[in-house]
Amino acid sequence: MKIQAMALAFLATAAVGGLAWVFIYPLLSGEKKAESRRASVARPEPAAKRQTERTQRSRREQVEGSLKELEARRQKESKVSLNTRLTQAGLDWSPQKFYVMSAILAVVFLGAGIFLGGGILGPIGLAFAAGFGVPRWGLSFLKKRREKKFLAALPDAVDVIVRGIKAGLPLFESIKVVAADAPEPLRSEFKAIIETQAIGMPLGEACARLYDRMPVPEANFFGIVVSIQQKSGGNLSEALGNLSKVLRDRKKMAEKIQAMSMEAKASAGIIGSLPPIVMLLVYLTTPDYISLLWTHPTGQLMLVGCVVWMGLGIMVMKKMINFDF
Repeated sequence: MKIQAMALAFLATAAVGGLAWVFIYPLLSGEKKAESRRASVARPEPAAKRQTERTQRSRREQVEGSLKELEARRQKESKVSLNTRLTQAGLDWSPQKFYVMSAILAVVFLGAGIFLGGGILGPIGLAFAAGFGVPRWGLSFLKKRREKKFLAALPDAVDVIVRGIKAGLPLFESIKVVAADAPEPLRSEFKAIIETQAIGMPLGEACARLYDRMPVPEANFFGIVVSIQQKSGGNLSEALGNLSKVLRDRKKMAEKIQAMSMEAKASAGIIGSLPPIVMLLVYLTTPDYISLLWTHPTGQLMLVGCVVWMGLGIMVMKKMINFDF
């Protein structure tokens, strides 16, 4: 009897344990939840959701393709020709006219150096600086001044385009409004977009070419936004509104950086102007003492060396106090 009772107890315990393993253990161990999660993942998604994801993936691919095309073109056109630099500076000169003016400037300074006397090394240095350095410095100065005017007017122009699009005008007509009413150089640049599109180039590509004539990041942003919208669609007014906000924030950041770096710029200006000021004062008080610098060959060599080293120092200080963002 005792063995039978023990056998029945063992069988009952095994049965209860089996039932608990089948019905209770999956709930306690989380296996039921894992199974339901696997089933939900494996369950086919609705057709509308799959279509939405496919559309988003297609837009991402189009945006990536547009960015890659723009980057490849920028790398291919990294070397800027003289004709493009003249256009960026706002000059309608031909390269031949620029070279002729540079040669005339070099000859004038060479003649002035020879007329003042003191050997041949000094006049040659002046002629090289006048014919090679001064015209390119002038181009750089005109280019930066033109870019500054362009950046000052671009956010307002983008706002005009946004308001035109929200009012129902096409993008091309909104750009025409900007080209008619905006100040220079924004007017001429947007007129170039209209003329380029009128000869058959797509509007997105015409806007992307704005960066070639006005090489600033803000112009590149505008071209990228319009080019991507033309290829992949989307809410253009919202995208351009965000771009306008970004442009204004960048302008505020540039002004803040300029204010923070004014002390360093003032110090660099004082340090850079001290040698010529001292030289002028010495010449006014004792001209015979300092005239050896341009009358004696050794003095001329020392003067050229001083100019070279001062130029290097000014460039180093300029790199230290100019910030790109």
